Amino acid sequence: MAACSHDPSGVVVRELRSPPRVTSGTHIVRQDETLYSIAWLYGRDFRELADNNGIRSPYIIQPGQHISLEQRKRAVTPPPQRQPATSPKQQVVKKEPVQKRPAVSPNPQTVSWRWPAKGKVIQRFSLSGSVNKGIDIDGNLGEPVMAAAAGEVVYAGSDLAGYGRLIIMKHNNSYLSAYAHNRELLVGEGDSVKAGQKIAEIGSTGTTEPKLHFEIRRDGKPVDPMRFLPKR
Repeated sequence: MAACSHDPSGVVVRELRSPPRVTSGTHIVRQDETLYSIAWLYGRDFRELADNNGIRSPYIIQPGQHISLEQRKRAVTPPPQRQPATSPKQQVVKKEPVQKRPAVSPNPQTVSWRWPAKGKVIQRFSLSGSVNKGIDIDGNLGEPVMAAAAGEVVYAGSDLAGYGRLIIMKHNNSYLSAYAHNRELLVGEGDSVKAGQKIAEIGSTGTTEPKLHFEIRRDGKPVDPMRFLPKR
């Protein structure tokens, strides 16, 4: 059974910050966890976990609840078979030409990103070797941590080992971002946040030196933040 490990002492547990994607087992919800933090821990899309467990928006879960991590395959519905013609002679009906509409994405997932802290990048994104599912930004204790884009806070706490005091934000149905090792959290779950708003202070919780660990995930999968942040 897969389960979340917790380190109340705040000691760095680096391997828990970059676990493999888990697609089996069960997670038992602990106090203060959210569906978003559980999905983040196991590298899953929160919508997928919600669908698999019959959890509807706004995705409220309770301590002690069992969350299945099984990856279910969607049933493929075969295309309907064409019925044979009732008469060998069919009347030809002239159809009016259909005007084509320009292709428009039904759910544009555009996010305008900005840097969450002013320091230099001291560790880059990597999914091989020394795995780092985000970037680490240097900083001094108490310096501001800013929201990298407008969104809603979906997790604020210290329940994910290796992250220290952590904030997870939802920007749309595809993109989430995370801000780890904070000294103070200035926002709470359910808060709407503007891009550039101060949401925390740089700290060293869950690590050995003051810094901000920043991640972006698209559909539950970590992506390199440097691909999205503006050049500076």
